Amino acid sequence: MRYLISVVDDGTGITTPEVDAAIDVFNDRLRAEGHWVFAGGLAAPATATVVDSRDGEALVTDGPFLESKEYLAGFWIIEAPDLDVALALAADGSRSCHRKIEVRPFQ
Repeated sequence: MRYLISVVDDGTGITTPEVDAAIDVFNDRLRAEGHWVFAGGLAAPATATVVDSRDGEALVTDGPFLESKEYLAGFWIIEAPDLDVALALAADGSRSCHRKIEVRPFQ
């Protein structure tokens, strides 16, 4: 089963070279253990562009869709046999990036 592990940032700016190194170690572990599918960090919410074409014409707006103190800073997509394994990996991911994590299965 595949899971989305979302990294939730509160804007405290805690990224350091040590945190980046810990994330690299976690990524290497995911690859070595066969859990890795894809991962990526995201730029700050201020760089976002919202596109809404529900009414036919594309409405393009600068900035994030929601104004919030917390935002999606990055994610992992992993393979895991069940939710318990995904949650254990998410706990390790949270420790590596020093941020909250949300875990959601793909349908």
